[in-house]
Amino acid sequence: MPRPISVLFGLVLMLGFSGTAQEPEPINYWAIESAAERAQLPLYKTIPAALPHELTPANELPPRTDYRDWYRSHGDHAGSRYSGLTQINRSNVKNLKPAWTYRSQDLPEKPAATQTNPIIVDGVMYLPTVGHHVVAVDATNGEERWRFDPGEPPSQRGIFYWRNPPAGDGDRIVFTSGLRLIALLADTGELDPTFGEAGIIPIADSCKVPVVVFGNTVVIAGAKRHVYGYDATTGAQRWVFHTVPEAGEFGSETWPDPEPGASANAWSGITLDEARGIVYVPTASPKPNFMGDLNQGQNLFANCIIAIDVKTGERLWHFQELRHDIWDKDVSAPPVLTTITRAGQRIDVVAQVTKSGNTLLLDRVSGKPIFPFRLRRAPTTTIPGMKTWPYQPDVELPEPFGTQEYTLDDVTNISPESRQYILDMFERDRATMGWMLPTALNRPNFIPNINGGAEWTGAATDPTNGMLYLNSNEYSWYITLTQRKEDFVDETKLDPTPGRKIYEVTCIVCHGPNREGTGEYPALINLNRRATDQDVIDILQNGKNVMPPAPHIQGQDLSDLVDYLMDRDRPVTKQAKTDQADRPYYKFHGFKRLLDQDGYHGNKPPWGLLNAIDLNTGKIKWQVPLGEYPELTKRGIPITGTRNFGGASVTAGGVIFVSGTRDRKIRAFDVDDGTQLWEYTLPFVGSAPPSIYEADGKQYIVIPSTGGRFFPEQPKGDAYVAFALE
Repeated sequence: MPRPISVLFGLVLMLGFSGTAQEPEPINYWAIESAAERAQLPLYKTIPAALPHELTPANELPPRTDYRDWYRSHGDHAGSRYSGLTQINRSNVKNLKPAWTYRSQDLPEKPAATQTNPIIVDGVMYLPTVGHHVVAVDATNGEERWRFDPGEPPSQRGIFYWRNPPAGDGDRIVFTSGLRLIALLADTGELDPTFGEAGIIPIADSCKVPVVVFGNTVVIAGAKRHVYGYDATTGAQRWVFHTVPEAGEFGSETWPDPEPGASANAWSGITLDEARGIVYVPTASPKPNFMGDLNQGQNLFANCIIAIDVKTGERLWHFQELRHDIWDKDVSAPPVLTTITRAGQRIDVVAQVTKSGNTLLLDRVSGKPIFPFRLRRAPTTTIPGMKTWPYQPDVELPEPFGTQEYTLDDVTNISPESRQYILDMFERDRATMGWMLPTALNRPNFIPNINGGAEWTGAATDPTNGMLYLNSNEYSWYITLTQRKEDFVDETKLDPTPGRKIYEVTCIVCHGPNREGTGEYPALINLNRRATDQDVIDILQNGKNVMPPAPHIQGQDLSDLVDYLMDRDRPVTKQAKTDQADRPYYKFHGFKRLLDQDGYHGNKPPWGLLNAIDLNTGKIKWQVPLGEYPELTKRGIPITGTRNFGGASVTAGGVIFVSGTRDRKIRAFDVDDGTQLWEYTLPFVGSAPPSIYEADGKQYIVIPSTGGRFFPEQPKGDAYVAFALE
């Protein structure tokens, strides 16, 4: 029976006008799934901005050694990626030349790019290699000093230099490797005998990002779930913060009947307010992605930035962006700590960029938003058993740097043929699109920015003036959920057919164990409905888009593989249970980028951007395309930008350095207006943000150039390239 309108309005008044972002929204709010009832709710509700007297004055501590070293991946504990050096500046950056190149010479048989921003202290650079070693390199010439093999890959995205630890006789290099936290003596690369047990502490979860150290507590963000604090001397676990609250904990009621192993992991990076002992943790969407029927409720602490007391592990505050995220819109980057001017005073803030293209700008101590945070009434779902949350962010300030919604007006315009190809695809597949629109059953949903907006590379800030700089992606995806019996075959549990055996050797790494696709690689489910045998053979022989050719597959092997891909050699298996009205099972068909007939993105350019945001006003100062397809430029098409996953770093000399684009270039831009000042073509795609440092009185820029997993069509390598003035 529909609820009276008065009850609905009363419920809304309970939900967000009080100005607090720290209490779960009432669970009965969850019941409003009727489109008619949802339409009776107010269009907007707003979390008010902090009042002037509620803002935290800047502590104005002296800057860290004038920002001349780079002691932690992303520059420092604040994640600023800022250098106070001015030897290289906007007037002379055009004279930059390669100073040295380090090749680790341990490229594995199946190389994967390193995504670590290297650290530099006292003229020595410390970095992980593509062969999974950790090395020390002379930062003036690239000569290797020592090498350590941890036995398992080190942290995917960062390491930390710990100067003057409370225990021990020397500075340490600290990183995670598998289920171990490792400390090496910085001088020799040997395990530190005073750290844990002979230099190693067992940890409860792997960690992809650089750790935080405060006092004698090491904080790691679990790659699967939760956040942990460890005693660096004894190795004892001091505390754990559950990102999916357990029974009886604050927020547990926001996960009614969660899936076993439900997670909201902190995969993108954490930062530390050293003066206050607060660690800031961003979290991902509820897993599994897109399944709004499996993890119902508001889902705290998914899609949040959380402030945690390092000493105790207690939550000080949290701020949630999306509620019950069913679009894979993670809070996807390390938070950035900086200082801005607001209401006539300097205040300390945390700036958190997200996949949605938003910047959450919050008071560092209270977590209250600096600008009013507006939410808008969201659409309901048509899928049985699915649930949506009635309100989602529709932010005004800071201005979003990423597209919030794609419509038919946003279909590519690089050629009439490309535009018609995408329009025909929409009509053929009966695709849906719209702001915060849930995926429809058996129809693809056209949504922006699963790879960002912002990604793990995050943002850089100039702490002297409150400017924020970041690279972002602007391309679209085709997401499908179905419920048909042929979708419920777990091929990993079947006796492999001849074609399946070939698939497991040549295709499974990219396209997944059940052909569901993995990230940049498309799903191959139901391929027989959209391609012919000859289409498949042509792609295998010649390659297409990100897929290289596989001419070695010939004869009977080729015939068997095509039979498998076209669903001609699989036994019929019974349908999975779909008769539970409250929670039926649905199949996600993998991550599929929307591409035209030539492999270019199906939405209008620009597809990659460099952004400058004035956090003092919340206004975007400028945006410029980042990256180039030379063949499109030759056709007279304005520079489109490309996919980019490198990250920007900024200097007091008025220059932003950024790489990570498909065209393998590192570029320099003017901080004032985004004018490009310099570029250089790297041997491989720049795979992490550049680091900026001083050694023997000379300023250097160094960039990992190892390729990128988001550019499978590009070669992988083992290079670190440093630049300096001649």
